This record gives sequence, C-alpha cells and structure tokens, in this order.
Amino acid sequence: MIAGADFVVWDGLVPANRHAGVFRGRMHHSLKRGHTIDGLADSVDILRRAGEEPLRTGSIDAVDRSSWFTIFLNSTATAVVAYCGGRRPTTMESAVLSQTGWQVMRR
Repeated sequence: MIAGADFVVWDGLVPANRHAGVFRGRMHHSLKRGHTIDGLADSVDILRRAGEEPLRTGSIDAVDRSSWFTIFLNSTATAVVAYCGGRRPTTMESAVLSQTGWQVMRR
C-alpha cells in the first residue's frame, strides 16, 4: 500500500464463520485445480475460530495488478484479523489455466 496499491474496505459486517465457509469452498475448488492461494488455509482456520465475530472485508491490488489480497478486518477496521492472496497468474499461466477449466476472476 505504501507503493500506491489500490484498496477498498466494503461497508457492512459479516460473521467471521460465514467468511470461513465461503473461503473454505474457494480453497477446495482451487486445490482441486492445483492452484494455491497464499494464506488461505490459515485464514479459513482463523475465521472459523473467530466464530460470530463481525468482520469487515477488503481488497488490495498492487499498482501493476501483479498481485492481490483479500483482507479481513475487525468491526472498526482498525486491525487485520486474517488475509490471503498473492501473485496473479501471468498471461501464459492464464492460458494454461483456461485450458484446464480454471477461471481467474478479474475486478
């Protein structure tokens, strides 16, 4: 973010365990296709243990869009509870992924 990354924190609070369920599904989906997301397994565990704690969700995109992160913040957006993300696939990786049925979501 110091280098000028784009970021957003969305309005609204969602219970941590609801995020855990959604992101656990994303983790299994990506693992089935041989794709890993840095910090995702740890984030799912942290979110599951946080139970009903209300969290805000945000996103950070590198200036050159080479990497992205999803962040989970406490209800006042003053502390990061968990995060996951990493480098986006290159064009060549995207072509290989599309041939295997994997789709990369772009914002």
